[in-house]
Amino acid sequence: MKNSFEAVRFAYSAIEKRIPFRPKLALVLGSGLGGLAEEMTDTVSIGYAEIEGFPISTVAGHNGRFLFGRLGGVPIVCMQGRVHYYEGYGMDEVTLPIRLMAKMGVKTLFLTNAAGGIADRLSVGSLMLITDHISCFVPSPLRGANDDRFGPRFPDMSEVYSQKLQKNVKESAARLHIPLESGVYLQASGPQYETPAEIRMYRTLGADAVGMSTACEAIAARHAGLSVLAISLITNKAAGLSQTKLSHEEVTAASKEAAPRFRALVKETVREIAISD
Repeated sequence: MKNSFEAVRFAYSAIEKRIPFRPKLALVLGSGLGGLAEEMTDTVSIGYAEIEGFPISTVAGHNGRFLFGRLGGVPIVCMQGRVHYYEGYGMDEVTLPIRLMAKMGVKTLFLTNAAGGIADRLSVGSLMLITDHISCFVPSPLRGANDDRFGPRFPDMSEVYSQKLQKNVKESAARLHIPLESGVYLQASGPQYETPAEIRMYRTLGADAVGMSTACEAIAARHAGLSVLAISLITNKAAGLSQTKLSHEEVTAASKEAAPRFRALVKETVREIAISD
C-alpha cells in the first residue's frame, strides 16, 4: 500500500464510526509491553486485520490492534503492537498507523520500545527517556513525492522529542521514585541483532541504545505536526557487551519483569500531560 493521503483517508473511513471519542493522546506499545493495555478502561478494540489493506503485526508480543479507552481517566488510542520495516513492509506502510492516528485528531504521540543497551550506565531493566535519535541504514519515511496535506517537504528535526513532554515524564518518574535514564536511541533495520563491531560503531556515533523501530515513526509524527515523547525499556546489553546470546525470549522476559514500573510511569505521564495541556 502506498501511504498516500488517500490511503490514510480510506483507513480512517473504514473505522470512523467505531471510534468512540476523539483521543487526546496516541500511545504505541513495543515488544513485550502490550500488557499496559490492561490498565485501560472502557476499551473498544479494532484489529489491524479488520482494516482492509492495513499492515499486520507478525512479531510475537505484538497483538496487532488499536485500543480506544481511558488510561488514568485520559481518553487515548493505543497501538498494542506496531509494524516494522524488517517485516517486509515499506516505510509508507510502517508509518501509516501514525498518520492514521494523526487523522483521528491526536496532538501527542507517546512511543515505547524494547532496546539493547549500549551505554555502560544502562542495565537490563533500565528505562531510558529518548532525547534524540539516529536513523542508521533505514530509509526515511518521507522519501518520495511529498503530500503537503501531511506536512512540509523539508520538516525541521532539531527537536524531534518535545522538551516539554520530557519534563513531564521526568516529573512523573520523580514522583513515583522510578529511576529514569536519558539518552540517544539508534534505529537499525533488523531483523538480525547487531554485531559487536556495529555496536562499537554506534557507540562512536553517540548512541546509548539500539532498536528496530521508533525513529521512523517519530519522523512521520513530526512531519504531521505532532509532539513526540519516547521511552526505551532496556531488555538486554547490546552485542559484545555481555556473555549472553541475544534472543527475542530475553527481550520478552525483561519486559515482563519491568512491567509494573513501566506501567506506572506511562500511566502517570499520560495523566501529567493531560493536566499540563
